[in-house]
Amino acid sequence: MQPTALCNFALESIIFQRKKLRRQLLACTDLKEIRIAILSGTTTNELADLLEILLLQNGFRPIFYQGEYGRFYEDAVLEPETIVAFKPDLVYVHTCALNIRKLPPVSCSEKYFSELVESEIVRYQAVWDSLTNIVGCQIVQNNFELPGNAILGNLDAASAGGTTRFINEMNHRFVLEARANPTLALQDLCSISARIGLDRWSDPERWYRYKIANTIEGSFAIATSLAALIRATYGRTRKVLVLDLDNTLWGGIIGDDGPDKIVLGRETPIAEAYTAFQEYCLSLRERGILLAVCSKNNEEVAKQGFVHPDSVLKLEHFSAFKANWEPKHENIFSIAEELQLGVDSFVFVDDNPAERAIVEAQIPGIAVPNVGNDVTRYATIIESHRYFEQLSLGKEDLTRAKLYQENMQRSTLMSKFADYGEYLDSLEMCAEIDVFNSTYMERIAQLTNKSNQFNLTTRRYTLAEVEATISSGKHIGIYGKLIDRFGDNGLISVVLGTIRGRELHLDLWLMSCRVLKREMEIGMLDGLVERARNRGVEIIFGYYLPTAKNGMVKDHYQKLGFSMVSSDQTTGASVWSLSITNYSVRSRHIRILEPING
Repeated sequence: MQPTALCNFALESIIFQRKKLRRQLLACTDLKEIRIAILSGTTTNELADLLEILLLQNGFRPIFYQGEYGRFYEDAVLEPETIVAFKPDLVYVHTCALNIRKLPPVSCSEKYFSELVESEIVRYQAVWDSLTNIVGCQIVQNNFELPGNAILGNLDAASAGGTTRFINEMNHRFVLEARANPTLALQDLCSISARIGLDRWSDPERWYRYKIANTIEGSFAIATSLAALIRATYGRTRKVLVLDLDNTLWGGIIGDDGPDKIVLGRETPIAEAYTAFQEYCLSLRERGILLAVCSKNNEEVAKQGFVHPDSVLKLEHFSAFKANWEPKHENIFSIAEELQLGVDSFVFVDDNPAERAIVEAQIPGIAVPNVGNDVTRYATIIESHRYFEQLSLGKEDLTRAKLYQENMQRSTLMSKFADYGEYLDSLEMCAEIDVFNSTYMERIAQLTNKSNQFNLTTRRYTLAEVEATISSGKHIGIYGKLIDRFGDNGLISVVLGTIRGRELHLDLWLMSCRVLKREMEIGMLDGLVERARNRGVEIIFGYYLPTAKNGMVKDHYQKLGFSMVSSDQTTGASVWSLSITNYSVRSRHIRILEPING
């Protein structure tokens, strides 16, 4: 079974075939083990079973610890030894409105309302603080669903005695806590339950009999959302939305009907629906998801669709454009090569079920949601799979599409130079290379989990683990930012090593593929050597651990002048060393800015 095939299973099929699916998915190779502790106010076996299937589908092999029902506070604060011994990579604190200890009485005063909120918040703060201090891993905490019954009617949302108002206030306070604590991610159950509908979200009989707070549909929605958050934590969020054109981005066949006859605009319901879907795609681009076209069409004719006066999407919004008569899966591989991204970060949307089936069968790892052929449902179906979940939105995300556009300008410029060095000089590059600091910790952690190709060891780090390297005194961690005449490429490289006596052992060396062949790695080596010497290091050891995706850097250390120490003929892993006693600065085409932090 391909990892993404499960996305088109109905919930009933997943429940009915769960054990069979589990066996099939466990047979997949390269599953990443992840240890998840679930501390809960409800019974979580059903949730864990569904989450396991979804995580296996996404390349994880989860190992669970499930606390006893209703003991999330005790497990985290009073008796944390079991959690500590389990050594989780992630702790999920799963609670619901039924776990709130004291709701405001109908006659509640404003003063007492505030006291009740504060009392409940303090309880959760103790849980998060304890987990942060004793475990130090990523914490996911859900907020609360609204009550099934509003005893005060509409007044329930406004009165100090209203449960709805109390839960809304708790959810707001959770947001503030998550914003202040980078290791605390918030799962928005309030919105998820609203989309499903509160009547379908919970089943009182299941609560009374089994202390399960949700229906199976609700549990699956929670598991889907949590799996997406875990994917985001480990950098497995999808990055590219590949779109068909005819009857996907507009109604009609542009080659037959002509650009003036395609269905777009506000004049008819169906035209408005296509326009709304284009607006949805554009909103994804604005938050950092790259858009690409893959269509069986004449390219010149296909591009005319984006000149249509009612087309929200314009040609400049696409990072890649393939409109021809070649098989779509071949064009998608070509787009991946052009963008230097793996196809497993792609989502393909096409109204034609035959094209969807071919692409899904021919491209391992690509996500192909069954969007059907009703444009009014496309966005909802894509959203239901949560392909583009992120833990945070940084500057890099918001400007990603622009960065790829600038790369296209660089490619055009490069073709004008016969000498590659002259081309590099024409870019007028300057780099900020500095030690890890709090400003960039989230981006550094994000990059360790997103980079697959230019990544020598593919070691993943949570934010907490990256932060720990600063205070350890045993590490040298540097980052690199690159600016050129076309714009700021952002933080694009990270090197992290552990000092052992007079040796520095490199645990991590990665770089964004956006800046390949710009000699940024030489600038990073210069910066690393300088700081290593200052710490008394005389020799640097580099490690290459091969994966299915990082073959492009197998000669990385050799190209930088390292000598091979050993290699494993079976695994392909290799160890390299570089004496830095007589090392001289090598960077030729990048001006290195004066470091601020060291």
